[in-house]
Amino acid sequence: MNIASFADLLSASRAQPVPQSLLMVFVDVELPPDSTPDQRERFARGEGGALTPRMCVDRSPSDIDSWEALVRDADAQSDQWRMVMVAALAGQPGRPPANEQIERALNQMVMSIHQGQIQAFVPFDRQGQVVHFG
Repeated sequence: MNIASFADLLSASRAQPVPQSLLMVFVDVELPPDSTPDQRERFARGEGGALTPRMCVDRSPSDIDSWEALVRDADAQSDQWRMVMVAALAGQPGRPPANEQIERALNQMVMSIHQGQIQAFVPFDRQGQVVHFG
């Protein structure tokens, strides 16, 4: 299945034979203080910057009504995010992932984002559309 929107990801995760947990790290894009003049210029054009994790959450796909509901929930905590990095974590037949697994996976996601290793995640903008980096 081609994932072009959060709705696509939600449908795919709900269709899995093993219960899933969607792991989400909401990030902002910032310009590092030691940036070069060229980096500042690119950032002003909407390019570049560093992803900064702001908050993490895990949800069962069945607990998410819609992208809009997820955004409202996130904004109630903090509206200081530009996109969300999402990964799915599978449980066992008939059982969702354990809390310890979820916590470890979320911590690993945050570390990976700090290191710029985001290829394993599906990034979505505030409209629920997939973000393509390039």
